Amino acid sequence: MARFAQELIRAKRDGKALTDDDLRWLVDGITDGGLSDAQVAAFAMVVFFRGLDDGERAAFTAAMRDSGRVLCWRGVTDRPVLDKHSTGGVGDKVSLPLAAILAAAGAAVPMISGRGLGHTGGTLDKLESIPGYETRPEGDRFRKVVGEVGCAIIGQTGDLAPADGRLYAIRDATGSVESIELIVASILSKKLAAGLDGLVMDVKHGDGAFMTDRESARELARALVDVARANGLPTLAVLTDMNSVLGSSAGNAVEVAEAIAMLTEPARADPRLLAVTLALAELLLEPHGLAPARAREALHDGSAAEHFGAMVAALGGPADLLERPAALLPRAPIVRGVLPAAAGWVTAHATRELGVAVMALGGGRRVESGRIDHAVGFSAIAPVGAEVGPDEPIAIVHARDEDTFTAAAASVAAAIVVGERAVGPAGAVTEVLR
Repeated sequence: MARFAQELIRAKRDGKALTDDDLRWLVDGITDGGLSDAQVAAFAMVVFFRGLDDGERAAFTAAMRDSGRVLCWRGVTDRPVLDKHSTGGVGDKVSLPLAAILAAAGAAVPMISGRGLGHTGGTLDKLESIPGYETRPEGDRFRKVVGEVGCAIIGQTGDLAPADGRLYAIRDATGSVESIELIVASILSKKLAAGLDGLVMDVKHGDGAFMTDRESARELARALVDVARANGLPTLAVLTDMNSVLGSSAGNAVEVAEAIAMLTEPARADPRLLAVTLALAELLLEPHGLAPARAREALHDGSAAEHFGAMVAALGGPADLLERPAALLPRAPIVRGVLPAAAGWVTAHATRELGVAVMALGGGRRVESGRIDHAVGFSAIAPVGAEVGPDEPIAIVHARDEDTFTAAAASVAAAIVVGERAVGPAGAVTEVLR
């Protein structure tokens, strides 16, 4: 039967459900150019306003998955193939230690990650601050590293869910990025194409997240879990708080340094960062016959650090990164603390503003093709509840020059609120959806 894009778009506009074959035909047109940019934009916008029912969500996501290659790990590893995805936040470097912890605990982790989006950092941008690290290795090398080391964190290749690349670019240009249905399809099409046995979603809410309120985050998390399971991928979701920076750093090299410190000196790790990382690890391990307790053990016995170092070396980075991170990671010319206007206790973070300040330093992209300064950012960010004063800075700024330092210092002073009474930090993990 002949199909016409305008007729299918009109049907959805009028509230009618599209069949699985209709949705697959539309995705084929997005992939091979059979649909014009105008038609893709119209489809995205009508989904934004009309939505998709449960069956349509699952079918559309499956068609997006099948627009390219679907990985198979048979013959590469007999370990359970596990992964996580985060909806993004300020200071979220969880993927770096988590992949190594899971590998040390007996999983295989082919983690396909993305770049920074808006005020949130991206795992690939962080990893590219490591000299020589190859975020887009040839496919056989990727498979070999996963099989031999247990984990590899790389970027999306063009043959995995290629429909998503075109659709996302058009969504971004036409104001339909926030559609739950399109977010779910975008995230899960790539994860389903990775050939996983299990997935955990870290869905963030709060000032520094894209979903600022918890109810919206829960709605997205529920949709992700349901669509993934409808397509045969066992998935859990964790809601986590992003009303303050996760960890004590925000940037690229500074976050890699913090992740390395967490792996090599876990007793000194930021409690919120540790809580999120271990919660995700334990939830992934338990359903796949791996001991949840092994996550904490792998962190403290050094085996997770060994796996991270082996992954970095296998993907072209320095073999001694864990021993000499300060010497090997890029360092900004200006590294200077920001003192509070008065002594007291940190009572809140304007988290999104801190993420924007990293972008202003050069640590994020203003446009998709922009370059990143991997050395800049913030470290030693005082957490909520910390006492600060004349000898206790609220953060250390890593800047390229005096002008950007001055602007960043002002942003930090405005974004980190200091009060006269101590308050406790919010719990990092707020809810688990099974």
